[in-house]
Amino acid sequence: MTNTHGSPPDWEPPLTGTDAEQVVAALDRQRSTFRWKAEGLDADGLTQRIGASSLTLAGLLNHLAFVEDLYSGHELSGTDVDARWHSLQQEGGWTAHFSPDATPEELYALYDGAVARSRERIAAALVQGDLEQPTHMGIPDVGQANLRRLLLDLLEEYGRHTGHADLLREAVDGRVGEDPDEGWVPPWY
Repeated sequence: MTNTHGSPPDWEPPLTGTDAEQVVAALDRQRSTFRWKAEGLDADGLTQRIGASSLTLAGLLNHLAFVEDLYSGHELSGTDVDARWHSLQQEGGWTAHFSPDATPEELYALYDGAVARSRERIAAALVQGDLEQPTHMGIPDVGQANLRRLLLDLLEEYGRHTGHADLLREAVDGRVGEDPDEGWVPPWY
Protein backbone atom coordinates (compact mmCIF):
# COMPACT_ATOMS: atom_id res chain seq x y z
CA MET A 1 0.00 0.00 0.00
CA THR A 2 1.31 3.46 -0.86
CA ASN A 3 -0.04 6.88 -0.13
CA THR A 4 -0.70 9.61 -2.68
CA HIS A 5 2.88 10.85 -2.34
CA GLY A 6 4.25 7.51 -3.56
CA SER A 7 5.96 6.66 -0.29
CA PRO A 8 4.92 3.76 1.91
CA PRO A 9 3.04 4.49 5.13
CA ASP A 10 5.04 4.47 8.35
CA TRP A 11 3.93 0.97 9.29
CA GLU A 12 5.03 -0.65 6.03
CA PRO A 13 8.32 -2.55 6.52
CA PRO A 14 11.17 -1.12 4.43
CA LEU A 15 12.10 -2.95 1.25
CA THR A 16 15.68 -3.05 2.47
CA GLY A 17 17.17 -2.53 5.89
CA THR A 18 18.91 -4.16 8.79
CA ASP A 19 17.46 -7.17 10.53
CA ALA A 20 16.41 -4.95 13.44
CA GLU A 21 14.69 -2.45 11.13
CA GLN A 22 12.82 -5.24 9.35
CA VAL A 23 11.65 -7.00 12.53
CA VAL A 24 10.58 -3.80 14.29
CA ALA A 25 8.78 -2.57 11.16
CA ALA A 26 6.96 -5.90 10.76
CA LEU A 27 5.88 -5.64 14.40
CA ASP A 28 4.68 -2.05 13.88
CA ARG A 29 2.69 -3.16 10.85
CA GLN A 30 0.92 -5.82 12.93
CA ARG A 31 0.30 -3.32 15.72
CA SER A 32 -1.14 -0.80 13.26
CA THR A 33 -3.36 -3.35 11.56
CA PHE A 34 -4.64 -4.64 14.89
CA ARG A 35 -5.36 -1.11 16.18
CA TRP A 36 -7.14 -0.18 12.95
CA LYS A 37 -9.33 -3.28 13.32
CA ALA A 38 -10.39 -2.12 16.79
CA GLU A 39 -10.65 1.59 15.90
CA GLY A 40 -13.73 3.69 16.55
CA LEU A 41 -16.07 1.16 18.12
CA ASP A 42 -18.49 1.68 20.98
CA ALA A 43 -18.81 -0.71 23.91
CA ASP A 44 -21.24 -2.96 22.02
CA GLY A 45 -18.87 -3.29 19.08
CA LEU A 46 -15.86 -3.94 21.30
CA THR A 47 -17.64 -6.67 23.26
CA GLN A 48 -19.30 -8.50 20.35
CA ARG A 49 -18.45 -12.21 20.19
CA ILE A 50 -18.52 -14.77 17.42
CA GLY A 51 -20.18 -18.10 18.12
CA ALA A 52 -19.13 -19.83 21.32
CA SER A 53 -15.82 -17.96 21.57
CA SER A 54 -15.26 -15.64 24.53
CA LEU A 55 -12.89 -13.45 22.49
CA THR A 56 -13.81 -9.80 22.01
CA LEU A 57 -11.94 -6.81 20.64
CA ALA A 58 -12.10 -5.27 24.12
CA GLY A 59 -10.46 -8.36 25.56
CA LEU A 60 -7.81 -8.37 22.85
CA LEU A 61 -7.01 -4.68 23.44
CA ASN A 62 -6.53 -5.49 27.12
CA HIS A 63 -4.54 -8.67 26.46
CA LEU A 64 -2.18 -7.09 23.95
CA ALA A 65 -1.63 -4.09 26.24
CA PHE A 66 -0.53 -6.56 28.92
CA VAL A 67 1.68 -8.46 26.47
CA GLU A 68 3.35 -5.21 25.32
CA ASP A 69 4.09 -4.20 28.92
CA LEU A 70 5.26 -7.71 29.85
CA TYR A 71 7.59 -8.20 26.89
CA SER A 72 9.04 -4.68 26.81
CA GLY A 73 9.44 -4.50 30.58
CA HIS A 74 9.91 -7.72 32.53
CA GLU A 75 10.96 -9.96 29.64
CA LEU A 76 13.29 -7.37 28.08
CA SER A 77 15.00 -5.85 31.08
CA GLY A 78 13.70 -7.59 34.19
CA THR A 79 11.63 -4.66 35.43
CA ASP A 80 8.54 -5.44 37.45
CA VAL A 81 5.24 -5.64 35.61
CA ASP A 82 3.18 -2.49 36.09
CA ALA A 83 0.89 -2.66 39.13
CA ARG A 84 -2.22 -2.42 36.95
CA TRP A 85 -1.57 -6.02 35.84
CA HIS A 86 -0.94 -7.56 39.28
CA SER A 87 -4.59 -8.33 40.00
CA LEU A 88 -4.91 -10.23 36.72
CA GLN A 89 -1.84 -12.30 37.52
CA GLN A 90 -3.07 -13.07 41.03
CA GLU A 91 -6.48 -14.12 39.73
CA GLY A 92 -4.76 -16.50 37.35
CA GLY A 93 -7.08 -15.35 34.59
CA TRP A 94 -6.24 -14.69 31.00
CA THR A 95 -5.90 -10.96 30.40
CA ALA A 96 -8.56 -10.99 27.72
CA HIS A 97 -10.99 -10.68 30.61
CA PHE A 98 -11.29 -7.04 31.55
CA SER A 99 -13.35 -4.84 33.76
CA PRO A 100 -16.84 -4.64 32.29
CA ASP A 101 -16.85 -1.04 33.50
CA ALA A 102 -13.97 -0.08 31.19
CA THR A 103 -15.06 2.41 28.55
CA PRO A 104 -13.88 2.19 24.95
CA GLU A 105 -11.78 5.31 25.57
CA GLU A 106 -10.10 3.65 28.57
CA LEU A 107 -9.37 0.48 26.59
CA TYR A 108 -7.93 2.43 23.64
CA ALA A 109 -5.79 4.54 26.01
CA LEU A 110 -4.58 1.42 27.84
CA TYR A 111 -3.51 -0.24 24.61
CA ASP A 112 -2.07 2.89 22.98
CA GLY A 113 -0.06 3.72 26.09
CA ALA A 114 1.35 0.20 26.29
CA VAL A 115 2.40 0.27 22.63
CA ALA A 116 4.03 3.70 23.03
CA ARG A 117 5.99 2.50 26.09
CA SER A 118 6.99 -0.70 24.34
CA ARG A 119 8.20 1.11 21.22
CA GLU A 120 10.32 3.44 23.38
CA ARG A 121 11.82 0.58 25.39
CA ILE A 122 12.63 -1.52 22.34
CA ALA A 123 14.17 1.48 20.54
CA ALA A 124 16.31 2.20 23.62
CA ALA A 125 17.45 -1.44 23.76
CA LEU A 126 18.45 -1.31 20.09
CA VAL A 127 20.55 1.79 20.77
CA GLN A 128 22.42 -0.25 23.40
CA GLY A 129 22.97 -3.30 21.20
CA ASP A 130 21.74 -5.46 18.37
CA LEU A 131 19.25 -8.31 18.14
CA GLU A 132 21.77 -10.73 19.66
CA GLN A 133 21.77 -8.98 23.05
CA PRO A 134 20.41 -11.11 25.88
CA THR A 135 17.09 -10.36 27.52
CA HIS A 136 15.54 -11.52 30.77
CA MET A 137 13.18 -13.81 28.86
CA GLY A 138 14.23 -17.41 29.14
CA ILE A 139 13.82 -20.84 30.58
CA PRO A 140 15.39 -21.64 33.97
CA ASP A 141 18.39 -23.97 33.66
CA VAL A 142 18.24 -23.65 29.85
CA GLY A 143 19.16 -20.07 29.02
CA GLN A 144 18.11 -16.56 28.15
CA ALA A 145 16.52 -15.52 24.88
CA ASN A 146 18.07 -12.78 22.80
CA LEU A 147 16.21 -9.67 21.66
CA ARG A 148 15.51 -11.24 18.26
CA ARG A 149 13.61 -14.11 19.91
CA LEU A 150 11.67 -11.71 22.16
CA LEU A 151 10.59 -9.57 19.18
CA LEU A 152 9.66 -12.63 17.11
CA ASP A 153 7.53 -13.95 19.99
CA LEU A 154 5.79 -10.57 20.18
CA LEU A 155 5.28 -10.60 16.41
CA GLU A 156 3.80 -14.11 16.64
CA GLU A 157 1.40 -12.94 19.36
CA TYR A 158 0.20 -10.16 17.06
CA GLY A 159 -0.10 -12.47 14.07
CA ARG A 160 -2.46 -14.69 16.02
CA HIS A 161 -4.59 -11.94 17.54
CA THR A 162 -4.71 -9.68 14.48
CA GLY A 163 -6.36 -12.59 12.70
CA HIS A 164 -8.87 -12.86 15.54
CA ALA A 165 -9.46 -9.10 15.36
CA ASP A 166 -10.07 -9.33 11.62
CA LEU A 167 -12.89 -11.82 12.12
CA LEU A 168 -14.37 -9.95 15.08
CA ARG A 169 -14.39 -6.61 13.27
CA GLU A 170 -15.94 -8.08 10.15
CA ALA A 171 -18.76 -9.43 12.32
CA VAL A 172 -19.35 -5.98 13.84
CA ASP A 173 -19.60 -3.83 10.72
CA GLY A 174 -18.02 -5.61 7.77
CA ARG A 175 -14.60 -3.91 7.95
CA VAL A 176 -12.04 -6.11 6.23
CA GLY A 177 -8.58 -5.63 4.80
CA GLU A 178 -4.94 -6.07 5.61
CA ASP A 179 -3.82 -2.47 5.90
CA PRO A 180 -5.42 0.59 7.45
CA ASP A 181 -7.15 3.07 5.20
CA GLU A 182 -4.96 5.64 3.49
CA GLY A 183 -4.39 8.58 5.79
CA TRP A 184 -5.08 6.64 8.99
CA VAL A 185 -2.31 7.07 11.54
CA PRO A 186 -1.89 4.98 14.69
CA PRO A 187 -2.24 7.05 17.87
CA TRP A 188 1.34 6.31 18.98
CA TYR A 189 3.00 7.80 15.84
